[in-house]
Amino acid sequence: MKQLPFVVLATLFGAPPAGEFPRWDGKESMADYAKRAKLEPTLTLDLGGVTWEGMLIPAGSFVMGSPPGEAKTEKEALLETQHTVTLTEPFYLGKFELTQAQYEKVTGMNPSVQKGDRLPVHKVSWQDAQEFCEKMSALVKRSVQLPTEAQWEYACRAGTTTAYHSGGQIADLNRVGWHNGNSGGKPHPCGELAPNAWGLYDMHGNIREFVRDMFVEAPLADATDPTGPKDGDPKNHVVRGGAYTANAATALNCRSAVRRPTENLGATGFRIMVPVTEPK
Repeated sequence: MKQLPFVVLATLFGAPPAGEFPRWDGKESMADYAKRAKLEPTLTLDLGGVTWEGMLIPAGSFVMGSPPGEAKTEKEALLETQHTVTLTEPFYLGKFELTQAQYEKVTGMNPSVQKGDRLPVHKVSWQDAQEFCEKMSALVKRSVQLPTEAQWEYACRAGTTTAYHSGGQIADLNRVGWHNGNSGGKPHPCGELAPNAWGLYDMHGNIREFVRDMFVEAPLADATDPTGPKDGDPKNHVVRGGAYTANAATALNCRSAVRRPTENLGATGFRIMVPVTEPK
């Protein structure tokens, strides 16, 4: 499947109604897109002395999944079958994985094994992450959610088609993600390596990240604003991104397209998404 071009729906000079946002044109910076969409390029929310920052992710279309030959097994290749996804609304995604300071401020707890305010929270279940979103929503008085896996991959790629948003080689991964070849066997404070073009850090490695979708062993299909399967095991959700424990021999399990079921919670956390418009 060939990469489809990004298409601008319209050039708007006033604030767009919900569902009628311009799409990213494939070239402009997020600052320029934000001006065209009449949105702020970043969103900062106060959690009560601790803040959360989200980066604007534009509406647009992309090819989700991996090209032939990228996945290391036939099973992975099937799970990563390429398909076209359109996201009709922009959203704000966490600049960083959720930190322990943020999690503790909202929940009063910190389940992480390796402690540190700036370290990503880990050893959480999907249900813990969902409960955090509900509590933060009540605190900041706006919707807070886990991203869908389509939103996650779109944001991770930031317009790229390579295995990592930084390129296709291990050296490219080393610049942007912590895996067991460069992590020293431990998670690192959020944001120490280079971000992607849309200002997101640690998408390819530090802590793996829960997304909203339940995991099923079936290829995904072309879709607009997909939210994942309606049926499945509610205790088994998709995990995205790389981790400090990932095998450095190939680090193929840190790629943009990798989809994994719920696994080692000790190396799993999450980042949150805030919609531009309140869900109906």
